[in-house]
Amino acid sequence: MRHPHLLTPSLVAIAHGSRDPRAGATVAGLLALARARASARGLAGLEARGAFLGHAPPAPLQVLTALAGAGDGTRDVVVLPLLLSAAYHSGTDIPGLLAEATAGLPGLRIRYGQPLGPHPGLVRALERRLAEAGQDPADDPAGTAVVLASAGSSHPAANAAIARMASGWQAARGWAAVRPAYASAASPAPAQAVTDLLRGGARRVVVATYLLAPGLFADRIRDTSLAAGAQAVSAPLGAAEDVADVLLDRYEQAAAAGLQRGAAAGQRRDPRVSVR
Repeated sequence: MRHPHLLTPSLVAIAHGSRDPRAGATVAGLLALARARASARGLAGLEARGAFLGHAPPAPLQVLTALAGAGDGTRDVVVLPLLLSAAYHSGTDIPGLLAEATAGLPGLRIRYGQPLGPHPGLVRALERRLAEAGQDPADDPAGTAVVLASAGSSHPAANAAIARMASGWQAARGWAAVRPAYASAASPAPAQAVTDLLRGGARRVVVATYLLAPGLFADRIRDTSLAAGAQAVSAPLGAAEDVADVLLDRYEQAAAAGLQRGAAAGQRRDPRVSVR
């Protein structure tokens, strides 16, 4: 009889990490929701663990080591970057950690998936949060300008992805404008984007916080944007069903891609690390 973990790969979601306990609680809540919703996808009993790149335990290698020691054979693991865009952490830091894990933990076969964003489900989550802040997307979109406030990155492609997301959202919803803004590493800052839109004649400016969890950046976005004249600032996406569904989508994509590669390789080769 095969063990359950050999049938369904374990999930390890790696977040940036924060000293703010609200961030860790959000990750824990999101993974709990993912486990609860997994059975509807035929993934009953999904094992999902969180890890953090810094500022909070456990570290990714600690979690992977624990998984390697919990089985009696090769164990499949899907690792997902719990990030909203592809940047340095998802493209360099985490793959480096996984290479180290692969070299030191022969009991693991690791499949590496995509960051959470971009994904249509995250746009729906943004709209949910705006509605909770009193700004329904259906209420006078032509009179409303939106600032899409993300963490920001030193990686230009990550910031460009936020700009494309803003453009697509504006086209889909008919907002007067959707301007990308960044809490760090790039410009404009959210408060500056609010100021520019108001000076440009926007009747109403709201800020959509494109962060997963509360913390320093979310507090900064809220406080500075309201001081600049924003009518409303939405909360971070949080531990919610729509975000958990995106996480499960990414998990299934990575798991399926690994199975497809294994079938194509046949008996010739079974790669221990698959990067999607």
